[in-house]
Amino acid sequence: MLEGKAMIQDTDMPVKMRLQAMSCASEALDLFDVLDCKSIATHIKKEFDLRYGPGWQCVVGSNFGCFFTHTKGTFIYFCLETLNFLIFKGAAA
Repeated sequence: MLEGKAMIQDTDMPVKMRLQAMSCASEALDLFDVLDCKSIATHIKKEFDLRYGPGWQCVVGSNFGCFFTHTKGTFIYFCLETLNFLIFKGAAA
């Protein structure tokens, strides 16, 4: 497990949810090859949908840009190993 090695870049998540995000990312890295970003992201998204309700989005990779609107208190961007993780719940229109 690598959750203690994650470096949070930005977040507005409550601490408990942050810890869950990093733990889930670490678990996904144990289950999937580090190059299989789609499977890693899918694992995290499904876990968050299950725990916190539907509507979660997850982007995993080493080089990406994004622009999005999220629900307050549901955003985290962190680095773990060589990957960046962006997790958020989309905002209602």
